[in-house]
Amino acid sequence: MLCYDHDVMELVTYELSDGVATIAMDDGKVNCLSPRMLGELNEALDRAESDRATVLLTGREGRFSAGFDLPLLRAGGEPARLMVRAGFELALRVLSFPTPVVIGCTGHAVAMGAFLLLSADVRIGAAGPFRITANEVAIGLTMPRAAVVLCRQRLTPAAFNLAAVMAEVYTPETAVAAGFLDRMVPAAVVRQAARDAAEWVSGLDMAAHAETKLRARQDVLDALRTAIEADDGVIRARAS
Repeated sequence: MLCYDHDVMELVTYELSDGVATIAMDDGKVNCLSPRMLGELNEALDRAESDRATVLLTGREGRFSAGFDLPLLRAGGEPARLMVRAGFELALRVLSFPTPVVIGCTGHAVAMGAFLLLSADVRIGAAGPFRITANEVAIGLTMPRAAVVLCRQRLTPAAFNLAAVMAEVYTPETAVAAGFLDRMVPAAVVRQAARDAAEWVSGLDMAAHAETKLRARQDVLDALRTAIEADDGVIRARAS
């Protein structure tokens, strides 16, 4: 699945209601995690953090995200390096966000889109003919170290091997068993189910949630920071 940046006025929308910040990606195509999309997602997370809101991250109908802008990635150089770093730093931010992060996976989640699933606290997926996959090996890319860390920390051991090394393609149903999703619901109600989950987790004690999240994930967060720096160094070396 090729992913191109789509020149629209707004790629990400933000809506705050009853303590839940709904952040919706929609580039009119496949929700490419281009530099612009990544920037707007971070701006939305800034707002959610300022609002002290639970985050509900979702996509457009049939698409959560197809991952990085593939032509930009294949072109290499500084723009590709910055995009890859920003993508995994976004995953790091989601993994350590001070309030709960719920994802309503509205369809396909590929590569960096799937890695975002692995970073959220609660993941609810739409049933349907959708692909959830880390497809790097299938398209001739070595999986980044940061992606390996994200896969290892959330997937079952058997699914980790198949997903990372064999580029296994999961359906929403099999993605639940693998660990990409926590629950699958009919596509028509995925946004409402994710909203219900966001409202439920909003009842947690946020200080205890934030401190426990960091304590439980400290080893993963440290490993992910180290991996991001290592991947960045490899891309810099190739570009020089």
